[in-house]
Amino acid sequence: MSALPKGDLKKRFALPPVPTTGPGKGCGGRKLLLKTRDYSPVYWDKYFENKHDVKTRQDDTFRVYDCGNKGPVLFFLHGGGFSALSWALLSATVSHLVTCRCAAMDLRGHGDSVTSNDKDLSLDTMSRDVADVIDVLYGDTPPQIILVGHSMGGAIAVNTANKELIPSLAGLCVIDVVEGTALDALSSMQSFLRGRPKSFKTLDMVVEWIVRTGQIKNIDSARVSMVGQVKCVDTNETASSELEQVHSSSETIIEEDEEHPGEKLPDSSPNGSSELRQNEDSSSFSAPQGPHSYTWRIDLAETEQFWKGWFQGLSQKFLSCSVPKMLILAGMDRLDKDLTIGQMQGKFQLQVLPQSGHVVHEDCPDKVADVLATYLVRHKMAEPTTDFERTVPYC
Repeated sequence: MSALPKGDLKKRFALPPVPTTGPGKGCGGRKLLLKTRDYSPVYWDKYFENKHDVKTRQDDTFRVYDCGNKGPVLFFLHGGGFSALSWALLSATVSHLVTCRCAAMDLRGHGDSVTSNDKDLSLDTMSRDVADVIDVLYGDTPPQIILVGHSMGGAIAVNTANKELIPSLAGLCVIDVVEGTALDALSSMQSFLRGRPKSFKTLDMVVEWIVRTGQIKNIDSARVSMVGQVKCVDTNETASSELEQVHSSSETIIEEDEEHPGEKLPDSSPNGSSELRQNEDSSSFSAPQGPHSYTWRIDLAETEQFWKGWFQGLSQKFLSCSVPKMLILAGMDRLDKDLTIGQMQGKFQLQVLPQSGHVVHEDCPDKVADVLATYLVRHKMAEPTTDFERTVPYC
């Protein structure tokens, strides 16, 4: 759940006007040409290496993306309304800085995970889901696990660690969620949710909206992550599943073209076969632009009954966890009393990245990767694979 500060929500989340062209200084009165930004979705395989649909003992199926093949596992948990694809850029970057593995799961009711009860988003249920998925993935001899959670996912990570559900847990990192700030923000959350568009005509419009409103500042991250947050109204399929089909079709056409290089391929879509081919960016696609529209994968307004349960007692549970802990924030003003005292007592490492928004790991994936890599090396959990400057904590 994105714990955003109160404010004029209508003004904050309305799309800003597109700048008009006009004479610019030093241009001899010529009009400036506006560069068109590319908002097309990007397929996950540009950042992750594999995807798995993990079936637990409860017959629930959870989508997991991963990369890397040795070292400790950074296990990522996204915030409310987001998906595992939120961690794409960060995973690709940190796994090249240190010897580690990265895994990100779609939580219950989110992304491409399918459970018997998608509406049960209680803290204990989702913590149990995390432990079950890790158990299935890594078996009886799991590697060191470092839980990394953002917002709601941070609360789940803390609860999972506090209940000691993962025997091989070696570390805990929480990104931009603090009990006091989160609880204060809940009163304005319904207004924020009502201010969002109910639907979008195309996936490009989804990406454009999230970037132009500033909720995700990094367009590269938005292009890969937003398909995990919406679904097609007509088919009820997630946009990430739809993109999967486009990707499969693209691979088939490319393989056929390689087998018959001299033959001209027939059009296989209303707009020609180019619709199914990869663009210059090998993982960027022209997504289907038909008459159907897209809406949010999960209706967060219906989850209100769980909001307080996610965050109440979070600070004390975080401080009581025995593993090395780190808190990454977008601003010092987010610290509450318990965490301020705990930080002064040296109970956890604090890192502040003030140039980011709430979705710190999407806005500044390189900086968060440096922080995580330094954390792993400092606590002797992983070895550096390249020469990188260790990040000196701000606090």
